[in-house]
Amino acid sequence: MRQSVDHILTSHVGSLIRPEALLAHLRAKRSGGFDASAHASQLARSVAEVVEQQREAGVDVPSDGEFGKDISWSQYALERMSGFERRPIVATVGNPWARGADRTRFAEFYAEMDAREPPATQVDSVCVGPIRYTGEAALQADIRNFKAALAASGYAEGFLPVAAVSSAIPDRKNEFYARDEDCMLALAEALRTEYRTITDAGLVVQLDDARAAVTFDRMVPPASFADYRLWLARQVEIINHSLEGIPESQVRYHVCWGSWPGPHVTDVAMRDIVDLVLKVKAGAYCIEMANPRHEHEWRVWESVKLPEGKVLIPGVVSHVSNVVEHPELVAERIVRLAQLVGRENVIAGTDCGFAQSPFYRRVHPSVMWAKLESLAAGAALATKMLWARQG
Repeated sequence: MRQSVDHILTSHVGSLIRPEALLAHLRAKRSGGFDASAHASQLARSVAEVVEQQREAGVDVPSDGEFGKDISWSQYALERMSGFERRPIVATVGNPWARGADRTRFAEFYAEMDAREPPATQVDSVCVGPIRYTGEAALQADIRNFKAALAASGYAEGFLPVAAVSSAIPDRKNEFYARDEDCMLALAEALRTEYRTITDAGLVVQLDDARAAVTFDRMVPPASFADYRLWLARQVEIINHSLEGIPESQVRYHVCWGSWPGPHVTDVAMRDIVDLVLKVKAGAYCIEMANPRHEHEWRVWESVKLPEGKVLIPGVVSHVSNVVEHPELVAERIVRLAQLVGRENVIAGTDCGFAQSPFYRRVHPSVMWAKLESLAAGAALATKMLWARQG
């Protein structure tokens, strides 16, 4: 995994807005008339184009945009696993997104938001048989397309984002295993196949884990904070189990607070979970830090030491606002963290993905690219300040 040896590197969290040419194939897949061969060709072209666009925007460590996933960043695993059955949610009360302390306090706001943007998860995912990884063909296509795109654009390193165990197929129900714990361990071992295949191909794997932080909002109350900490500690153990045999230097771990554009007043504080986050056996930690609810948490690093050899990838531009951050603000966010954890240990990133599913985007595509350009410009300013300061 690269470090910022002589300048501040840039990256992001992974998902990018799909081009219309690719979305047309996905619509056909849902409605009929799908041409698998034509889709495969378009997917390869789209990945090549988006990697080159990242190079032009100034991104140092790119992803494939998650273009190979036909459904959301976490639900995609349903298409790459055996053992699950999808069932319609029959009532609003059964919708897992309809609960949470933030939604309870701001019920009127969320009613308006959901009316404009229906929740992406509208089915129950039920485990009805043994969980096995079955997505080798789709995964190999992702790897093949991405490596070809990296080579064509002159990149030495890139990452593929996938779901962490705690976030994969969220709110799943278990009707097969004797215990929910057994179901989760089976899922971890199946996902290890995905993680290892990516790293064996010479790529970096990023584990996306919104549920690590978001579950606090879902659990407390009625559960206690201590209950939540016990839950999260167990999730970290299971994530590490899924990473057995994989070099930490090829693993990035992403934590956010759910990414939706809501009040977030009931988010768990970073200082209350940072010790557990840092126990994940990863070489880099991508953490949401640019939004106004969490930007102040850069101060956590005044008292928390980043482990030796690890990299911090803070969000220094947001994914939920169409306002493009000024490069000087981006540089300010980078510099204050670099002064605490070491400039070589900081890669400038984004808070979360710009498109959590193929047909859902947080900002306009033109704004997304402007944000990545501002990210690169801010990193260049920070480089001048940090390296000139030492000189």
